[in-house]
Amino acid sequence: MSKVSPGPTPGFLVWRLANKWRVAVDRAVAPLGLTHAQYSLVASLHGMQRVGERPSQRRLADHTGLEALYVSKLARALESADLIERTRDPRDPRAVQLALTEQGQAVTRQAIDVVQELHQQLLEPLGGLDAPRTRAFTDELTTLLDAPLTPSLPNDPRGTP
Repeated sequence: MSKVSPGPTPGFLVWRLANKWRVAVDRAVAPLGLTHAQYSLVASLHGMQRVGERPSQRRLADHTGLEALYVSKLARALESADLIERTRDPRDPRAVQLALTEQGQAVTRQAIDVVQELHQQLLEPLGGLDAPRTRAFTDELTTLLDAPLTPSLPNDPRGTP
């Protein structure tokens, strides 16, 4: 017999929180012509460019946790909106490098400000962005994100000898 938890599971709560925050960010960046996924891409790209990196689509996919094909689709849409430029990597002709355009930098800076304000509001129950509880929460989330996924599932025949 399996033991049923009396309340919501941690996985369910993480899923609900992720959806709540995604919707909130979608609404916050919509006036700037962005979706949450596009914001994740341009904000990550902004941070990487600030330290001199011009990442490939693959590198940006790894950084954001998004699927490479989805990043490619998002990058094409952002390129059409003149927010990023996509160029072939001179060291690897199969790879595509991404960079924010001037317009992309301006929109991204605005979006980062909007999302920072939103995060302050969303984290207020923990004391705000700079609160000790928020730092502890961030540390716990990082621990969970850094843990590797196990390759086999409970009913996966490959996982049994």
